[in-house]
Amino acid sequence: MKNVRRFMSIVFSLILIFVMSACSNSDSSNKTSLSVAEVTRSVFYAPQYVAIEKGFFEEEGLEIDLKTTWGGDKTMTTLVSDGADIALVGSETSIYVHARGANDPIINFAQLTQKDGTFLVSKEPKPNFKWEDLRGSKFLGQRKGGMPQMVGEYVLKQKGIDPQSDLELSQNVDFANIPNAFQTGDYEYVQLFEPTASVFEKEGNGHVIASFGEASGKVPYTVFMAKQSFLEDNKETTEKFTRAIYKAQQWVEKTDATEVAEVISPYFEDTDVDIIASSVERYKSAGAFATDPILDEEEWNNLKAIMDEAGELPEDVDHGTLVNTQIAEKIISE
Repeated sequence: MKNVRRFMSIVFSLILIFVMSACSNSDSSNKTSLSVAEVTRSVFYAPQYVAIEKGFFEEEGLEIDLKTTWGGDKTMTTLVSDGADIALVGSETSIYVHARGANDPIINFAQLTQKDGTFLVSKEPKPNFKWEDLRGSKFLGQRKGGMPQMVGEYVLKQKGIDPQSDLELSQNVDFANIPNAFQTGDYEYVQLFEPTASVFEKEGNGHVIASFGEASGKVPYTVFMAKQSFLEDNKETTEKFTRAIYKAQQWVEKTDATEVAEVISPYFEDTDVDIIASSVERYKSAGAFATDPILDEEEWNNLKAIMDEAGELPEDVDHGTLVNTQIAEKIISE
């Protein structure tokens, strides 16, 4: 609960100094401009970049102004203060805002990723790895209170491992410094996102041995969301946005990872295409990319169970309160 309060404190503090104008308008060519704030830049969000690069948004008459806002608190601040029309961020943030009594609720309307995006990486090869091998090991985890950490600990508990007593667990390293800390420290295991995990393998600094996403099951890990008022006032535009995302999800599902990597490579200029392809393939194999934008009730309940297990669920919020599936269902039925 401390992390919930800290999250909301940061959000509302940032709102006080955040001065931006809403960006929903039409340009001279009759395209509707939408401002989208993504929580980070990640291969995990490949369908979003595909929708831009393959022209799926353009086909719908939309022009996307994509900005990376680096963190759940900043992303939610941007959305709440009208600095963006739509945010791509973890669903847990909508629950945190709701718990503080938001007058204009943040509604999840199109899911992009349906599983955790982190992988278990070991410093040494583990060809016959079993989860119980982690007992007594030095484990470098993710930041406490974040979804990667909550999912990671949830998986370990499901495997019969108490993260606090069965591991030498470290959670005091900033997100950006975790890869270097693992490489230079005496940690035996680490929880990493792509493409860092693939880079480690290529350079011989680590070995991917398990997927937290596969182990945890489906969860609304990253979802497009907007204020309820925006959805009500921009119904047609939201449908067009969701239709473009659905086209991209279907294209990624049916397309070879190498081709996907080539399409999204402009968003990762400092990463080799073969590494991007490896990352895409790993996410496809884990079933991490949602193949349609519907956030169903089972996934929502799984999210709440993970948050509750971590002591971070501020209140029990029904699926229908913060999730709109009608938009996605209409698009899929077309």
